Formats: sequence, C-alpha cells, structure tokens
Amino acid sequence: MNRSLAFFLMILVALAAAAGGWLAGRRQATNAAGHATHGDAPPGGARKILYYQSGMHPWIRSDKPGKCTICGMPLTPVYEGETGAPAMAGVVPLSSNNISVLQVRTARIERRALERTLRVSGALDDDDTKHRRLSAYIEGRIEKLNIDHVGATVEEGQPLATFHSPMLLGLEREYVGVASQLAQATPALKAELESLKRSAETRLRLMGLTTAQIEAMPQRKEGEHLFEILAPISGTVVSRDVYEGQYVKEGDRLFEIADFSTMWFQFDAYERDLAWLKVGQFVDVTTPSVPGKVFKASIRFINPNLNEATRTAKVRVEIQNPWIEEGGLRRRELLHRLYAEGLVRVQLGEALAVPRSAVLNASGKPVVYVSLSEGHYQARFVELGRSTDDYYEALSGLKAGDEVVVSGNLLIDAQAQIQNSAEPSPRSAPGPSPAPAPTGSLIAPTADEAAFVVDFLNRFDRVRKTLAQDDLEGFRAAIATLSPSARSLSEKLGARAEWKPWTEKLEKGSAFAPSANLAEARKQFHALNESVVAMARAARSITHLPQLKFYQCPMAGRAFPGAPKSAIWPQLQGPLENPYMGKDMIDCGTEVKP
Repeated sequence: MNRSLAFFLMILVALAAAAGGWLAGRRQATNAAGHATHGDAPPGGARKILYYQSGMHPWIRSDKPGKCTICGMPLTPVYEGETGAPAMAGVVPLSSNNISVLQVRTARIERRALERTLRVSGALDDDDTKHRRLSAYIEGRIEKLNIDHVGATVEEGQPLATFHSPMLLGLEREYVGVASQLAQATPALKAELESLKRSAETRLRLMGLTTAQIEAMPQRKEGEHLFEILAPISGTVVSRDVYEGQYVKEGDRLFEIADFSTMWFQFDAYERDLAWLKVGQFVDVTTPSVPGKVFKASIRFINPNLNEATRTAKVRVEIQNPWIEEGGLRRRELLHRLYAEGLVRVQLGEALAVPRSAVLNASGKPVVYVSLSEGHYQARFVELGRSTDDYYEALSGLKAGDEVVVSGNLLIDAQAQIQNSAEPSPRSAPGPSPAPAPTGSLIAPTADEAAFVVDFLNRFDRVRKTLAQDDLEGFRAAIATLSPSARSLSEKLGARAEWKPWTEKLEKGSAFAPSANLAEARKQFHALNESVVAMARAARSITHLPQLKFYQCPMAGRAFPGAPKSAIWPQLQGPLENPYMGKDMIDCGTEVKP
C-alpha cells in the first residue's frame, strides 16, 4: 500500500513539474511578445530570435520553428536579451555535425541472456594415476636393454631389460630346491615344505618378479642366470636412466612409464574466477600442435588448496587422447606437456544488460550517457551487477528501451565537464557547504590531554589509509575505533570552552553510518575531514606533531556524487596517499602549507 501511494505521489510531482515547465515557456513567449509590442524592440522592427526551446523539455533547442521531438508541443522562441528555461542538469546538447564528427553511436537497453567466457591456459600432462616409475629391487647389472630410447610404446608385461643379480640367483635356487623336494616329499613333510615354498615365493615377489616368472623357474635351463624386467603397465616410456652393462644398487631409478590414453589439461584459476567454475562444466580445449580441432571435455577436479604466492587454484580437465596413424606408425594425437588453451562458457541467465563500452568509470561510480532525443545526451549514474564479455548487468538507473551511447561517450563526457564548469550536473554538482569551523585560539592541552588529540589523529589517519587503498572492509573496521576515540577526546577536552566546539563536531562527525560502497565511504569521510583539517591546523603547533602534513587533491569531484572540485586532508607523515581517488591515483595531489 505504501509503495502504491509513493508511486502515485511521484506521478503527481512529475505532472506538476511538467505543467510548471510548460507554463514557464508560455510566459516567456507572452513576455517576449509584450516587450516587443511596448517598445522594447529596436526601431528597425522586432527583436532577433536567438533560438527556439521546448517549455516542457528545455534541453530541446532548435534554430528553426518546430515542435518538441518528445512531447510534440510547439517550440517557444527565445529573444535576444532573454535567457531561456534552464536545461536539465547533466544534459549535453550536440549538433548533427558534432554527432557525425564524434562518431556517436547508441545501443538499445534490453533484457538478454548473459554469457561469460573465461579464457584459461595451461599444459597437457599425463594421468597421475597411470604413471609408474621402475626402480631396482636388488643389486645387479643391466645386461641388455630391450627399450633403448625414450618415447617407445610398450605393453604391460613387455620385457624392458635383462638383469643379472647373484642375490636373485640364490633366491631362485632356494625356491627351485624347495619345489623339487615338495614334489617327492612324504605327507608328513609336505606341510612344512609348502610353507617354505610360500616364503620363498614371497621373497621373490618382493624382488620384483611376477607370479608367471616365479612359476617358470623350475623349467629354466641350468646355467641360465638372467632375469627380465617387465613393463608394469601399457604406455609410453618417458624416462630411461640406465645403460647396458650398468651396475645398479637397490632403489636406483631404471625406467618411467606413462599412460597417455587420457591427458590432464591443468590450468591456474584466480580467486575471482573460482565462483564461475564448477565440477562437470565443459571446457573447449585447443592446442597449437593440433590446429583447427577443439577437444571438448569436462572439469573433473578443482584443487581446494590455493597457491599462496599466486593466489590461484589448480583446475583439472580430463581429455581422451586417441590413436592416430602417422607415417605407418601409431601414436597418440596429443603429445606430452603441450601448451593448451581453454574456453569456459558460463551461462548467467537473462537480465537487463548494458554494453560494457557504454559505461564510464572515471568518477569512481559507473555512469552512462542516455540519448534523450536527437542530439541531447544525459549523464546517468547506474548500479551494475555481474559482468560478462560484452555486457554488464544493470541493477538500477536504466530501463528497457533506453538508448545509451556506446561510441563517442568519452568525448561527450569531456564536453560535459566543460559545460559543468558553468552549471552543475550529476557529475559535478557541488555538495553542501561545510559548516563554518569554530573560531578562536586553542589553549595548549596538558601532556595527558594532548595524548587524546594524537590518538584521535592516529585513528583518523588509519581510516584515511583504508580509503587510499580502496579497502572497504578495512574502512568499516577502522571507523569502529574512531567514534570511541572522538568520545574520549570530547570527555577529556570538552569542558574547556575553546575546545568544546571542536570536540562536539568531531564526536558527531565520527558516528559513521554503514557504507555500501567506496563512494559512500568517501562521502562520510569528507564530511568529517572538513572538521579534522581545521582542528589539525589549529592543534598542529601545540600537540607536538611537526610531521603532520596537509595535501590537496584537485580532482576530488570524482570521488562521489556531490563532492567538491578539490579537497585537503591531513596525514601524519608522507608519502602522499590520496583517500579521495584510491589506488588508481593514489599519488594525485600536492602538499600545501598548514
């Protein structure tokens, strides 16, 4: 009910304003005609018409008679010596020639399906779960290598090398002896011999021999002393660390085999991108070594442990790697450790969207220029939500059907800044004048009282630093300690008549309301800063703060809507850190005398 009533009142106010504008335009036309009739015109005839203007939409002007392009009402003539109705604040008029020269283009605001594309890069590695390293189980000598180069394809159980080991021969003789005795043993000894055989089998298996190799030992020819080292899996040899005739010790590395049937595309995802990545999402993977082909695969794992140095998390995509024929030989299509790139397309649903090229952000708050009619553009602040490749989600400030400038808006903004020097607009409207600072001399506080002044300035300086670093969370934490300090200062020095006006203003100004964004935070900071600057200047000499400095920013008008064109603030020490412009222009300003 309250919303309906408020909406109805807004309509009434808008209608009243429109009627007032129309009546003002009519009066101007009537007055102009009356003045011309009663002798204000020069002897030669009627006064010169400067231009024609719409009474209801005063930014609509023309050098010829006609009708308003918005409401259709006749344009009212404005004569030499008169001033027309003031144009709406923030509206920039451009002639058709200027529009052509500036190459102004507009786009219509509408609801559309938003899609965000993340572009990532990484490397193709083999499947960690199918990667094997072969080490020597026992001392011995490599007699022959069956695989003499890295990159060879092997099958599970294929001999890689032959190996001679006196210790392994001893274990073989023990096993064969027990096996032969077991074949001729009486029932009374059979159980004991079977236990000895199992023990010998276990020791041989621990030496790296397979069950088939162990069972074939009794059939080996006498004098045969070599054993085969077999491939534990099918795959590709990625490392060979031995040569024929090389003597190896237990634990020495021999071969490394990887299965390339499935490749892992791993890339680093920054913290800001993790919100868009989910297990199961499809990724289009491409690599320069296979031009023109896209490998479509899904995300299988996102590492929850971030790299502390780079603030990234590893994301894994598993890709099937088929066999291909090349020169009569077979190989895997994707090679090991290739560079690759990926595209992750995230569907965000439908929303009111504004083109990214339409949004300017020079003042710290996003603004677009809306085409009101042919040749008239109004600066309008907007609230943005999610960002995509080409669009922002428009939360407020725009509606479907609005025409926004997507090309030439920077030049329109420059024209607006020139225009704003003569008349206020949403980009540079002056804020409320600060209350006059208390006057009178300050009596030096005692050492105990001065400590409260210094404490307050220290806490205020911490608040300033958070804004200089664009740290909104830090700002919220810092202001929580500022108000108690101002209260303590007021209790300590408020009883003194000359200090009371200062302490009252500081205590009142330190009670910050919650800030939703940096622009609001800077606006609240500025309101208190006016009083702090005045007090700090007066107290500088008596509180033993020779390092206290004062800086001035000539571009403070961009900090928040209604900000003054320039602002001064105190710092306990250098270098300059601008709380109005933040990190992007932290050193903007100059030092000024106290």
